[in-house]
Amino acid sequence: MDTDPPVLRDGPVVVGTDGSEGAERALDWATDMAVLSNRPLRIVHAFTYVQGFYGGDLPASPEVYRAMEDEGRTFMDDARTRVTARAPELRVETDMLLQGSVPMLVDESERASMLVVGTSGRGGFTGMLVGSTSVSLTAHAHCPVVVVRGDSEAASDGPVVVGVDGSGVSTAAVTMAFREASLLGAPLVAVHAWADVEYEPGLPEMAEGSSREQSEQIVLSEALAGMPERYPDVRVERVVVPGKPRQQLLERAAGARLLVAGSRGRGGFRGMLLGSTSQALIHHAACPVMIVRPDRH
Repeated sequence: MDTDPPVLRDGPVVVGTDGSEGAERALDWATDMAVLSNRPLRIVHAFTYVQGFYGGDLPASPEVYRAMEDEGRTFMDDARTRVTARAPELRVETDMLLQGSVPMLVDESERASMLVVGTSGRGGFTGMLVGSTSVSLTAHAHCPVVVVRGDSEAASDGPVVVGVDGSGVSTAAVTMAFREASLLGAPLVAVHAWADVEYEPGLPEMAEGSSREQSEQIVLSEALAGMPERYPDVRVERVVVPGKPRQQLLERAAGARLLVAGSRGRGGFRGMLLGSTSQALIHHAACPVMIVRPDRH
């Protein structure tokens, strides 16, 4: 059974940094979004006291620990300098924690309005894309997670694209997508791919004599109900198309400013949380990807 959509929070935009190129792109994206949404920016860095650094059970020496700590401070200072140059009036706070990156970021998500990470990193964020970090965050974070992929500056005129399947968490993604489109001053493309959709309780049944496409149009219309009136400044394009959601969304991510999807779904988006669709989006989309989770509070 679907849980309620998340409440839009007034918490800070939280971004993880480790000094890598991917982290710098995430920092720029998070800075811009904090400015647009009038929220403070919180920059965090995680590092761990590596056990077995020299092999066996020997812990890292105090010198290694101090070097890691000094490196982390450098990351934070550089990040603050970068943010100040981009947005001088933005409220910024920083924190460096002796903790694994995933537990730290999940904890941060408790009070964040959104969590922003890069596609790859080093130090506490090594393997952000190819490893399990981004997948773990989309599975366990308490707020929307944005994985900043591609060149976010290159698609400054592109739309926000959202995947729709009629489930509760998909509706939460629609809510966030409209909000982000309004903040960005971008049009919204709502995509409902209906190939191999399994009808379940709560989804509109196909009326006798109607076409499959007409029934799927109903799914999309119900998912968007009330949102155009709430955000009249957002121009909406509705796309109902046969095909696999993963393929349709990845194709439309080219040139988009942001791709939004629920953390899991049903029908065409089944397995969004742990299956191949969410991983395909955060690993291969040509633009930043926001994964929206249901509220767990």
